[in-house]
Amino acid sequence: MVAKITNYEMASLGDSAIMVSLGNQVDEATHQRVMMLSHYLEQHSFYGMIEYIPAYTSVTIVYEPLQVYMGMLQRAEADPEADPELDLSPYEIVSKWLESALQQVQHTAAAEPALVEIPVCYGGEFGPDLEFVAAQNGMSTTEVIQIHCSRDYLVYMLGFAPGFPYLGGMDERISAPRKQTPRLVIPSGTVGIAGEQTGIYPISTPGGWQLIGRTPVSLFLPDKNPPTLLKAGNRIRFYPISPIEYDQWSRI
Repeated sequence: MVAKITNYEMASLGDSAIMVSLGNQVDEATHQRVMMLSHYLEQHSFYGMIEYIPAYTSVTIVYEPLQVYMGMLQRAEADPEADPELDLSPYEIVSKWLESALQQVQHTAAAEPALVEIPVCYGGEFGPDLEFVAAQNGMSTTEVIQIHCSRDYLVYMLGFAPGFPYLGGMDERISAPRKQTPRLVIPSGTVGIAGEQTGIYPISTPGGWQLIGRTPVSLFLPDKNPPTLLKAGNRIRFYPISPIEYDQWSRI
């Protein structure tokens, strides 16, 4: 079965970016459309395009305005019979390209998204809020861990900090409110819960999520290309490890 993008909205973000909105709901159907456009942009680009940024319900395309205009002039020189439409702004040029691209984007049944297994040492110094989350939901810490590890989580997007995954699919039975006063420093690799979301802090940073564990796996890899372990469209599965195993992982 072939799916196509039929409903979308485009909006200018300043003079060098366009946001293509592909839905109003944060769900897997909208996410699929986001991935369809992202995959197309990965394989096709226009002169002057810098990058594309997938989010919950949209994809933002960043471009260099002067290069976009120069690209149009080069196409006009290469094909003198074509109408270069020199009165168009870079935004209008990119908009027309995207409108054409969106007519071509389609998605055929694809392979399952990559599954990344993440080891987590829960509780204690690694997850100081695990007991709070358990008490908040009237269950034991063991039950929280079991529930947290029982599902695969969809990576909707990366944001907030380099490589921070916004995950969908957490069981509402282990939901917990954000802390009223955020911590000034959260160690890299810390796994947290906020509302009905769970995520992993890829670098040491302030934050207000309830901390339930920590992974020894590095999510932000500045010396690599790409510099992040995860990307939108991946799925994550957590599994518990002991403090001794955490230490062994950290030495690798």
